[in-house]
Amino acid sequence: MSTWRNWAGTESATGVEILRPGSVDELASAVKAAAEQGKKLKAVGAGHSFTGCSVPEQVMVRLDGLASITHADQSSGRVTVGAGTGLRKLNAGLAAFDLAMANLGDIDKQTISGAISTGTHGTGARLGGLATQIVALDLVTADGSVLHCSAEENPDVFAAARVSIGALGVISSLTLQCVPAFLLRAQEMPMPLGDVLHGFDELADGNDHFEFYWFPHTDLALTKRNNRVEAGVGASPVGRVRGWVDDELLSNKVFELTNRLSVRQPSLVPRINRIASRALSAREYVDASYKVFCSERNVVFRESEYAVPRENVVEVIRRLRDWIDSSGERIPFPIEVRVAAADDIWLSTANGRDTAYIAIHQYHRLSHDRYFQAFERIVADYKARPHWGKLHTLTAADLAARYPHFKDFLAVRDRLDPTRTFENPYTRQVFG
Repeated sequence: MSTWRNWAGTESATGVEILRPGSVDELASAVKAAAEQGKKLKAVGAGHSFTGCSVPEQVMVRLDGLASITHADQSSGRVTVGAGTGLRKLNAGLAAFDLAMANLGDIDKQTISGAISTGTHGTGARLGGLATQIVALDLVTADGSVLHCSAEENPDVFAAARVSIGALGVISSLTLQCVPAFLLRAQEMPMPLGDVLHGFDELADGNDHFEFYWFPHTDLALTKRNNRVEAGVGASPVGRVRGWVDDELLSNKVFELTNRLSVRQPSLVPRINRIASRALSAREYVDASYKVFCSERNVVFRESEYAVPRENVVEVIRRLRDWIDSSGERIPFPIEVRVAAADDIWLSTANGRDTAYIAIHQYHRLSHDRYFQAFERIVADYKARPHWGKLHTLTAADLAARYPHFKDFLAVRDRLDPTRTFENPYTRQVFG
């Protein structure tokens, strides 16, 4: 028995039984035994979700024993990995085969199964989230059987299980469609927010990967453009000193200190943000894709992220800015905006529509309730969908109206887990 806590400190579980299966057979036996005993079981990844999606009620399964690349085919780009494989380990392993994932999010602390199950994504107008790179998976269901799922085999389960919040069973392995390893040219520069919003479609469509961070109480945004390099261009990574200053000192250590100052002197936040936004300097470098995509994030915060139809994102940002300006709230954390192409995964936040993601954050020692509630009210006008791993208050009734295949997902769940072995308070909130 032990206590488990997620990274952000928003969720915990005490007195749960911990299982660490070393093989798929052990995992299947553990799941079957728990189901037969009427116990609630949850697989837990790295704990980087802010919601209670992976909180175990009675039995917690750690998949550390299923955490390696088990097959890699360079010619096809198909790679099979254990579900507990961490993204950092996976990226390094793929590089050894001269392969890479086509797109990634901005941190690599999660496990691959946890990342896809919650709908983790990066940015790219022509690219989908991590789950769109999965071509097959094995799912251990409540009766202890292992169900192989792909577009050809059990296609309805495949459509449901790629983003399932762990509600259908425990994923034991996944097969990824990878691409040849590639370099990205990263170009980071501050721009007036007005220029970013006015040219948003051109920026999103004109780059392989585009995102921006806007500092509330200022008129500046940090833009990030990542593009594949031309043939013959080699790597020219950020120098060790510059990288430490930008990514460790300024983005983590100094940022932690300014956030602590914000707790003691909230009135200083606008001035701090203005100084921080003006201090941003342009930089350009070329490095392996996964090194450009992922960065270190050590300052603890709370986050809410919603997916809106891409055509509405500029309007939402303007409304959010108006609310912040009139509310008296002090927000030391930047707001992050990314894009993704439409996909066909039933519970993907980009299902059926080209999507923009707006992520808002608040330092963990500051109250976030009023800010997050206002954000949720604004995006509700656009049938926005919450990131499954980030803070929101929506229920099954709300979500059913926002996902065309919501009932289809519930039907698959009823079939695979009729006794609700894999439920917890969060799944009861979002699925009823």
